[in-house]
Amino acid sequence: MYAWMTKHEPMPAGFFGIAVGTLALGGAWRVAAKLWEVPAFAASALTVLGLVVWAAVMAMYALKWVAHREAARKEWQHEVQSSFVALAPVSTMLAAQALKLWSHDLGLALFVAGAVAQIGVGVMLHGRLWQGGRNAELVTPAIYLPTVAAGFVAAATAASFDLPELALMFFGSGALSWLAIESKLLNRAALAAPTAPALRPTFGVQLAPPVVGGVAWMAIMNSMHVSLAGAAGFVAYALLGYGLYQALLLLRLLPWIRAQAFAPSYWAFSFGVAALPTLAMLIAQHGGPLWEHELAFALFAAANGVIGLLFVKTAALLWEGKLLPARVLQ
Repeated sequence: MYAWMTKHEPMPAGFFGIAVGTLALGGAWRVAAKLWEVPAFAASALTVLGLVVWAAVMAMYALKWVAHREAARKEWQHEVQSSFVALAPVSTMLAAQALKLWSHDLGLALFVAGAVAQIGVGVMLHGRLWQGGRNAELVTPAIYLPTVAAGFVAAATAASFDLPELALMFFGSGALSWLAIESKLLNRAALAAPTAPALRPTFGVQLAPPVVGGVAWMAIMNSMHVSLAGAAGFVAYALLGYGLYQALLLLRLLPWIRAQAFAPSYWAFSFGVAALPTLAMLIAQHGGPLWEHELAFALFAAANGVIGLLFVKTAALLWEGKLLPARVLQ
């Protein structure tokens, strides 16, 4: 392992997307196991795998700051790559939700650490955005991660620990940031040059805000014991509808995105892909119509196919020694 690491560049922060996608898929399976007769063992196995991946990626990122501090600093300063650093606290909070199944106190401690970290990272990175001078060609949906993704995941995690008021505050932070940032992205898409092929996989993040926000909303409503019969259901279905539209939009853009050969950056799709069926299943749990159950199952099957393909292609890169770029000797 040491010899392999010395021959390759240090792990990019984007690898946290692998942990996020695995943990999110494990969460989808846990919901599915309550709704349908799917193997509960698979849900537990994916949850454990997600925790293992999270711990491994977190350790490699910590090592990067110890052994490759200059590379870590450059990544933190980069306009695109720095956004993926936010997935460190996001994945930590998802890990807290998973760990809660075995230890409430340890999970809560992990949530507090992740929530504090995401606030710090979000304020630092979003503060840069306010200072201006950003290269329009480097503006991608990755800028959702420090505020929108972090806010929604913090909301869902707080709700899972029966802290609904705190969850609503995090939800407001994520939702209002989402609305503000999406207008910036649309403006950039309409007026600036086409996004470079290497950055196009980051467009997978575009699916995440409505569906991750929807999962957070459902967690809050469950924590507050609110029925979906009224306004709460209106919000849930509206977020699901917009999530489905974004999924169709990404399918339309997929040939354009795939101008970039497969790389770990394609894991940017995984969070939204896993959260979309999770939201549909959570709505179905609350007595949705038959078509809602059928839609949820179709989305669940598709999500497993997409993330399974990501695993296969990532494993192939690892087997070929191409998961990380080779280090250029000076």
